[in-house]
Amino acid sequence: MNRDEQRKQYFEDLFVNKSLNNKNRFKSLISLYKGNFSKIILAICFYIVKHSPTWVLPIVTANIITMVSSPNDSDFGKLALNFTIVIILLIQNIPFNALYMKHLSLCVRQVEMSLRSSLVRKLQQLSIGYHKELKSGKLQSKVLRDVEAIEFLSRNIISSLIPALINIVIFIIIISFRSLTVTTFFLFLIPLSVFLMTAFKKNIKASNSEFRKEIEDMSAKVSEMVQMIPITRAHALEAVEISKIDNQLEKVEKKGFKLDMITAYFGACSWVSFQIFSVVCLMFTTYLAYNGSIPIGDIVLYQTYFTTIVNQIANITNIYPNIAKGFESIDSVTEILLVDDIEKNQGKKRVKEVNGNFIFDNVDFHYLLNQEPVVSNFNLEVKAGECIAFVGESGAGKSTILNLIVGFNQPSKGKVLLDGMDMSEIDLRSYRKFLSVVPQNNILFSGTIRDNIMYGLPNITEEELNKVIELSNLKNFIRELPNGLETIVGEQGSTLSGGQKQRIAIARAMIRNPKIIVLDEATSALDTISEFHVQKAMEELIKDRTTFIVAHRLSTIRDADRIVVMKKGQCIEIGTYEELMNSQGEFYNMHRLQA
Repeated sequence: MNRDEQRKQYFEDLFVNKSLNNKNRFKSLISLYKGNFSKIILAICFYIVKHSPTWVLPIVTANIITMVSSPNDSDFGKLALNFTIVIILLIQNIPFNALYMKHLSLCVRQVEMSLRSSLVRKLQQLSIGYHKELKSGKLQSKVLRDVEAIEFLSRNIISSLIPALINIVIFIIIISFRSLTVTTFFLFLIPLSVFLMTAFKKNIKASNSEFRKEIEDMSAKVSEMVQMIPITRAHALEAVEISKIDNQLEKVEKKGFKLDMITAYFGACSWVSFQIFSVVCLMFTTYLAYNGSIPIGDIVLYQTYFTTIVNQIANITNIYPNIAKGFESIDSVTEILLVDDIEKNQGKKRVKEVNGNFIFDNVDFHYLLNQEPVVSNFNLEVKAGECIAFVGESGAGKSTILNLIVGFNQPSKGKVLLDGMDMSEIDLRSYRKFLSVVPQNNILFSGTIRDNIMYGLPNITEEELNKVIELSNLKNFIRELPNGLETIVGEQGSTLSGGQKQRIAIARAMIRNPKIIVLDEATSALDTISEFHVQKAMEELIKDRTTFIVAHRLSTIRDADRIVVMKKGQCIEIGTYEELMNSQGEFYNMHRLQA
């Protein structure tokens, strides 16, 4: 199984098999490591071997002190044996520590990668409506910061918590063989540590939650600020934006300071309590040795063990805030991973061929939070190869109709039929292979012109590419560039004009050889010359293809087969350009306003 198949399987295990649980954080954490338990077990085994000098050295030290305090002739051989054992155990630490870190790192890094991959896969499945409601900055925080916190949580558990528990158990077992009295004394530590963690648990959890949400809000606001910079600078509003971000940063600072202080008090209380207990232990073992209940060397043994146990419990208490932070990040990530607002395609009929016939049968649509219909009682039959233009004032329902065609929205009532098939019953991913969309605000990524045109289609030949470039009216523009097709367009096409970006988008649509074209106000923001070039490219794009156009400039849809006039979500007029002008209705009045 290759890596991509492994990630897909990991994703299916989490969601198809319902492994994640938003009510049980620990169960969710365990589910993340499904398939990696063997690496964890091996890492623990290597840890036990490599860490063995820590447990044996105090015993050897106690033996040596006892032998030196009352020497005899046989002690020299015993001393040599003790030293030999220690040297061998110390040397083995190098290879076994490497093996321990290897399996630990392989396990944690693979889960980190797979979790991010699962988040990306889920984001690609979530409905467009959900994406519109969720700010991109918050998503970035979840994919980057929260996954990193979960990775840190995993490391704390595997490399700190589990080893600490192993050390405590082994130390207590060794001590129990030497003195049950001292063992009983040691066990008083456990209730103390549990009491401390319980006392601070609620405050630490609440503070982590508040801090995480403020960080997400800050990430979202910074993302918005970056996008708004051209507008901000153009209107001299820098101070306003700086003030907004500063206010959010102050909130982050306050929540972070509150979390730091709770963590500080927690750490200080733990340290003082354990150090007092350590001094009491020294007094207790000294008293036992003074009365002859234990050998003198065992004072060092017990004090070393007790100090180590104290340190291990202190480590557990110290990492508890980080563990709480990691579990809070699990909550954050599962907010996305367990969302059910997804486009459900699994098990639906796959489309293998599309002609481009559409029927809108009494279609209503309203958003979940608004019961008022955006589109109501909409009926339209479109034949394959026909060009349909939608016009109307803002909010009339034009873009909603396009979203129904693309499949981003599903009718609240009625049906949209594609070649006689109900679109709610087909796998929309297979349908969209026959579809191309050119939006109003074109989205280019920071690669080359070639990359942007061939997006998702690596097997296009140079001949096919050159033909598309010529048809989309890009040939002269690309020829003038020093690097031609290999020219970097910058982030979101920042180095190109609006008309150039739009023609690249048309080339991207054309190269897919679609059966259905959706054009959402593709020329509304262009100057006259750019619009001329784009219109020429669009004429080539829509030839013999079912085309849906939302137009702002009515003059650009003169050649459409039919024009649908929308008002308040309803079709109030339909006909050719000439028919609508002759009827002198709503379209005629709109046209006069633009004249």
